[in-house]
Amino acid sequence: MKRELVCVACPLGCGITVELSDSGEVLSVTGNTCKRGEAYAHSECTNPTRSLTSTVKVTGSTLPVVPVKSAGPIPKGKLIDCAVALRDVTVKAPVKIGDVVVKDILGTGVDIVATNIAEVK
Repeated sequence: MKRELVCVACPLGCGITVELSDSGEVLSVTGNTCKRGEAYAHSECTNPTRSLTSTVKVTGSTLPVVPVKSAGPIPKGKLIDCAVALRDVTVKAPVKIGDVVVKDILGTGVDIVATNIAEVK
């Protein structure tokens, strides 16, 4: 089986063709112009991950929410579940950039961190 991808590992956006075995193992990668493209193709075909950005509620602040992101990539299959879990999270002001809002979200090993400040009223 063949899978066509557009690489996002660097700004070139190479068209990559990945040849996969019947069991999903990567047999070959062609079309990439750098080693990062090959690594991206392997990852995307065997264990795709994504970054998560969202907001969480804040109490005692001038702002109702604070923006957050995942500190690392999250398995693509858990992305929606992680986003849903963030709906129930509320933090108390003050919040600083880089503060861990949720540690190890849903057992992924990835923390959710604040990307802006939320000052006290």
